[in-house]
Amino acid sequence: MQTVTLISSLFVPLFIAGIVVLGLAKKVPVYEVFVKGAKQGIFIVIRILPFVVGFVFAIRIFTASGCLDFLVSALSPVLSPMGIPPEILPLALLRPFSGSASISALTTILNRYGPDSFIGRSASTLMGSSETLFYTTALYFGSVGIKKTRHTIPAALIAEVSGLLASVLLCKLIF
Repeated sequence: MQTVTLISSLFVPLFIAGIVVLGLAKKVPVYEVFVKGAKQGIFIVIRILPFVVGFVFAIRIFTASGCLDFLVSALSPVLSPMGIPPEILPLALLRPFSGSASISALTTILNRYGPDSFIGRSASTLMGSSETLFYTTALYFGSVGIKKTRHTIPAALIAEVSGLLASVLLCKLIF
């Protein structure tokens, strides 16, 4: 176990040192290239910041308005017969929109039901098998000016639903 900890502790510093050594070996001005990349990074942050702020604001309004609770109440009778615990629905609904909101929902679930419960395991598996698709789509497509996402959203929603169903099914089969 200590070997794994040692390897994981050394990985990032060794990776960075490896990049610097490789750059020096290829006669790349490492520091100047780093500074140039950092400058570009600042402009990227400035370009995507409005999308991030808008999305965080929309998520806060969605949860504070009671819409999330309404959706959970409406979907529970439909999904419960399929074996999907209603307790993980807030996580399933928030995950496509916000990473921080879904982490908060997961924390609430784990504190309430425990990490070793079926609900806790299903929620943890769902968290690991899903993505913040609307946030990611808005951020990346918006930052490069793409307005028509074509099949991205429907395909990603199918993947999210598949992740929900698979997480519950796998937890039933394995645990």
